[in-house]
Amino acid sequence: MPIDAAEALAAEPRTDEITWGHKDVQLYHLGIGAGVPATDPGELRYTLESRLHVLPSFATVAGAGAPGVIAGLSMPGVDVDLARVLHAGQSLTLHRPVPVAGAATATSRIAAVYDKGGAAVLVMRTDVADADGPLWTDEARIHVRGAGGWGGDQGPSTRREPPAGPPDLTVERTTREDQALLYRLSGDWNPLHADPGFAKLGGFERPILHGLCTYGMTLKAVVDTLLGGDVTRVRRYDTRFAGVVYPGETLRIRMWRGPGEVRVAVSTLDREDAPVLAETVVEHS
Repeated sequence: MPIDAAEALAAEPRTDEITWGHKDVQLYHLGIGAGVPATDPGELRYTLESRLHVLPSFATVAGAGAPGVIAGLSMPGVDVDLARVLHAGQSLTLHRPVPVAGAATATSRIAAVYDKGGAAVLVMRTDVADADGPLWTDEARIHVRGAGGWGGDQGPSTRREPPAGPPDLTVERTTREDQALLYRLSGDWNPLHADPGFAKLGGFERPILHGLCTYGMTLKAVVDTLLGGDVTRVRRYDTRFAGVVYPGETLRIRMWRGPGEVRVAVSTLDREDAPVLAETVVEHS
């Protein structure tokens, strides 16, 4: 069996020391489309070291190690083909604002393994803390095609209802044709996002954009438009990846305000408004 749920859940947590600096933050911001227009004061908050604010989703790549969706595949009890793996969802909880530079300890483990019949879903949880205490917790939900069917726990089946009524705000963000090539420099080297041959093995017509790149672009749109550009207001950010984006496509980001949260739906205009991110919530102060 490619996934041994009992072994994966019983494995000792893995601990890594991670560090990052302003160059890592700036590269990440450029990788999610920041800096356009280059001289816009709002964009300089993401690109100029003397004014730098850290978008909380940078936490998903801090330390430039393998992201949770890749790191989870090297845990005990997990032996799967990378071409069958998709990022199913991501959540991020902020305990404090992410500093421009830092050193921290990241403790990772498989928190859950779900049997979805034709697939398995792994939940990779990482808790990050520095000398002053907890910084953030992230959970990557990893969908592995063809790895289910052993009769295990099916996991939660409830989904959030889509927001009612028209969105309070809709914006469009166009991705660059080289967006995936730029974003992968922050640490996700999966050839699915760069190698046409590998992408075809995974069932895609060409390399696709990283789900976490769309995740970051979406959070930036929410912060810039509805949170006054204040990155420190973000408390939690959760999404389900509902579809893929091909570099060069344009994202339509719909936002609904609610008490202490913004609900979001993201689609790609280039393929008849096909959904990309669903059940997306940004909780804020």
